[in-house]
Amino acid sequence: MTFLDFLRENARWLAAGFLLTFASSFGQTFFISVFASEIRSAFDLSHGAWGAVYATATMGSAAVMLLAGGLTDRFRVRHIGVVVLAGLACAGIAMAHATQVWMLVIVIFLLRLFGQGLMGHTAMVAMARWFVATRGRAVSVAGLGVALGEAMLPIVFAAALTLGDWRNLWLVAACALLALVPVLWVLLRQERTPQSFAQSTGAAGIGGRMWTRTEVLRHPVFWLMLPALMGPAAWNTAFFFQQVHLAEAKGWGHVALVALFPLFTATSVGFMLLSGGLVDRFGSTRLAGVYLVPLALGYLGFSLAGGIGAGALSIMLMGAGVGMHVTMMATFWAEAYGTRHLGSIRAMMAAIMVLGTAIGPALTGALIDLGIDFPAQSLGIGLYFALASALAGLAGRGAQARS
Repeated sequence: MTFLDFLRENARWLAAGFLLTFASSFGQTFFISVFASEIRSAFDLSHGAWGAVYATATMGSAAVMLLAGGLTDRFRVRHIGVVVLAGLACAGIAMAHATQVWMLVIVIFLLRLFGQGLMGHTAMVAMARWFVATRGRAVSVAGLGVALGEAMLPIVFAAALTLGDWRNLWLVAACALLALVPVLWVLLRQERTPQSFAQSTGAAGIGGRMWTRTEVLRHPVFWLMLPALMGPAAWNTAFFFQQVHLAEAKGWGHVALVALFPLFTATSVGFMLLSGGLVDRFGSTRLAGVYLVPLALGYLGFSLAGGIGAGALSIMLMGAGVGMHVTMMATFWAEAYGTRHLGSIRAMMAAIMVLGTAIGPALTGALIDLGIDFPAQSLGIGLYFALASALAGLAGRGAQARS
């Protein structure tokens, strides 16, 4: 089957996955951080205090994900997706009306839970469960939604900030999310399989078994993959979260930095699609040791970049790593541990990644307050990814040896 044939035969379900990942953009750090200066000013927060608020709310959403994420093993995607879209829209409306710091904490919690957490989780569990032989391609196509969000939304809303009040823009975002609800419902009037529940036969993992979440926690492959799982969430979130500060530290205009984001997206899309085909051909366990290398090189490059041209090369390397990471994290766990309990297993992984998105901004914000700017921190982040890549390689070999 050619790629175009694959798209035509599965357009309805791939479009649903694309829609959900795109909608998750409104709860992602790259979107929220566009309003960082306005939020800090409105609530009188320092870089560290804003990072602490963000971390507190995000860690709360990670804890709830452990419970809520397992719902994808019990309910159809069209039901969960509609609820999550409506919840994220309500969070956007709440952001437009928040006036106290405690309200901001609740709003960020809801944005992170419904956007960063449940929206993307629902999409990727659906792709991994609905597709087996073409799982890599399905995940990569669905992941294009958030890639489009990364490319388009920061530029559109950063430009709109020069024309209107930031709170009104959150109302615009909420309206856009509500408009997607009937679209998703129509797309999934008939899901790809009669039942997308955990009881379906599904594909087995290591040892020909269907692993439970408790068993995964006791398995060495999981712990070896943990730095690779958490790292991109922590440090890429920090990168986008600190984008205003980063531009100032480098002496670049914020708009000039944001203008590089389409390069990040284009590269991530290309490598997302490339890695989807590679996963279908070789398996995600065989690729585990190499896919983080571009992220290591990208952050090392950013620590040294002087001009915007060097920054463009670094952000393209980061995009390559992120594109492969999206595909790998949606396929590795299904390949290693099976699909019967994938919702609860991936909910744990999503909670860990969301926890990473809390740690990254909080830690980098505190270091900035101490006088260590983000370009200087990027050197350490690059070394982190080099170590995580080596450990992921060991995890991949361990999974193959036990398969």
